[in-house]
Amino acid sequence: MVLAQGAAPIRIAMIEGLSGPIANTGEAVYRNLVWATERVNARGGVKLPGGNRPLLVERFDSKGQTEEALSSLRLAVDRDITLVAQGNSSAAASALIDAINKHNEREPSRQMLFLNYSAVDPVLTNEKCSYWHFRFDAHADMRMTALMSVLREDKQLKNIYLIGQDYSFGQAVLREGRSQLASQRPDVKIVGEELHPMARVKDFLPYATKIKASGAQAVLTGNWGNDLTLLVKAAREVGFEGTFYTFYGNALGAPAAMGEAGIGKVVAVADWFPNVPTRESEAFYQSFRQRFPNPVDDYVHMRMQLMIESLAQAIERAGAVGPVNAATIAAQLEKAEVTLAGQTARMRAADHQFQQPLAVAVMDRQGAPGVKFDVEGSGYGFRVIRNLAPQQAEQPHRCNMVRP
Repeated sequence: MVLAQGAAPIRIAMIEGLSGPIANTGEAVYRNLVWATERVNARGGVKLPGGNRPLLVERFDSKGQTEEALSSLRLAVDRDITLVAQGNSSAAASALIDAINKHNEREPSRQMLFLNYSAVDPVLTNEKCSYWHFRFDAHADMRMTALMSVLREDKQLKNIYLIGQDYSFGQAVLREGRSQLASQRPDVKIVGEELHPMARVKDFLPYATKIKASGAQAVLTGNWGNDLTLLVKAAREVGFEGTFYTFYGNALGAPAAMGEAGIGKVVAVADWFPNVPTRESEAFYQSFRQRFPNPVDDYVHMRMQLMIESLAQAIERAGAVGPVNAATIAAQLEKAEVTLAGQTARMRAADHQFQQPLAVAVMDRQGAPGVKFDVEGSGYGFRVIRNLAPQQAEQPHRCNMVRP
């Protein structure tokens, strides 16, 4: 495959917090998307009848604010960008879904698609499902089910503390945590439950002190970014020795913050971990490290790579010549099924929820059995202790899709 001479790139507007307290998460996403598009472009770009075209990621800084995300969307519209990618806030994702729905109804000749790689409030592919929105991450209830498959086997656990960020995703995590604990471990007592402002708390010592004083043996949290790192650091400072059952405890400073205290005590769920024990997975991870050798940049997500592969596949199948057409791509993206580095996933057309494997892993020292790779140069990595096939992770939906 070769690119058509002077071929216009197919642009993807990445709307993400690239400044402010969660800037590190936005930059990590950007690296993932760039690496994914580079792989497509290296094989000649997206194959189309009129000539192959490259993929290009354009950055829009939402500053971690929903209103800024909507402003960024308007800028993307002004620049005639059809494809929008966002994920690091379910609140922002919800607003973007509403705005894109309205825009597409108002301007059918300039319709847009929304590719969601991390906003995991279950409502987004249930009651709020949209033909123009595709989620490539497992939603919070799916992740909770995977995490609970390990938690329910912790027979020593009697008391647990629930803490999360006070917005739609954090609320959904605590709600589902209560529900699944009641059904699967009714003997476990919830000794504390708390929601805190998102990305605004600089000192988590008061929260950590309450957790320790509660007698909790474990913490269940969906916290991410600095809200997780600072919580883990504070817990260590007050001498909390319990287990952290997390959605995102495997990166962005959390392992280094916990240090030795986290060994065997920090459990995380993800679509993939660097220590998935296959040659294909290892080669995939090693190639990312070659591209981004700085240990601080060690934040690779299989789902973001699968998302770009799905998009490239859908555009090729749509076979559009000229401007990118959201409706024709959406019709093909509903049928996406991709394999990369041994991971196979598919898009469920009924609700646009990606169906993929999930894994649960526990923190350990690099070099321990099953921990070849560490995280962010910390000396600590994650050993996979549970694998769920896509069929095991799949859950029913409440989507009533309105199709154009």
